[in-house]
Amino acid sequence: MKKRSFKERLKNEYLGQGFATLCGILIIVITGLILLFIASKGIKSFTQNGYSITDFLFKNNWKPNQEQPSFGALAFILGSTCVSIGAVILSAPIAIALAIFTNIISSKFGNKVIKPSLEILVGIPSVVYGWVGISVLVPFIKNNVGGMGFSLLSGILVLSLMILPTIATLAIDAIKNIPNDHIEASYGLGATRWQTISRVIVPGAKTGILTGVVLGIARAFGEALAVQMVIGNTVKLPDGLLSSMSTLTSIITMDMANTVGGTLWNDALWTLALILLVISFIFILIVRKIEKRSAV
Repeated sequence: MKKRSFKERLKNEYLGQGFATLCGILIIVITGLILLFIASKGIKSFTQNGYSITDFLFKNNWKPNQEQPSFGALAFILGSTCVSIGAVILSAPIAIALAIFTNIISSKFGNKVIKPSLEILVGIPSVVYGWVGISVLVPFIKNNVGGMGFSLLSGILVLSLMILPTIATLAIDAIKNIPNDHIEASYGLGATRWQTISRVIVPGAKTGILTGVVLGIARAFGEALAVQMVIGNTVKLPDGLLSSMSTLTSIITMDMANTVGGTLWNDALWTLALILLVISFIFILIVRKIEKRSAV
């Protein structure tokens, strides 16, 4: 019996724990190696090439093809910031409204129509969003709004649709977790449906909603292909919704095929990748902070 018991424990417990531990260690090692690789490549612009960090971050002079190349990434940093914040400002209210409708107003329609629609949006490849943007959105803006069509506005509209499922899904789950006792107590005190939504449900779900918003911004910062296809890709500071511009991801994808490893240009692109990595870490820390605050 003891031998059989030990064999069963070895098979069902120890092997499972060992495999899970090995997978966890493997993920940590792979993540650490990726971080070290990007960091080692990204800091070469400053350590080996002697480029100033302040010049790289706060100057708008990306001219890699000149005899004395210069690399100022301010236009790309501001471009990524503008398109990401604009997309979240547009998509967050819609996502919250969808979450309220799905959970409070018509759960049957929400579960049968809205949730499957969000799942379909998640599964659409980025290139399809970009292609639809080029074929439909860019000509529409050019003919009816102004400009060339390839603009910050096009990037915001495409990106807002792409991050909508992320924010909406987390908002739906957050509102679903509001205790029914709180909602019933609000109605019992004579509150209307709108008063219950605005003063009980949304404040109670704010942690999940904020998490969705932050993750939406993080995805917006990291999106490359769809934004690159509609934003215009000009190296200049954004001066309006109808102006073309570039982002951190779009300039990396455009320039990486034109560089050779070890050159100043290539090192500068790795530095842009490092900036994206740091921004991603900042968003992760913000999400963790929100979760910790809600747990207290």
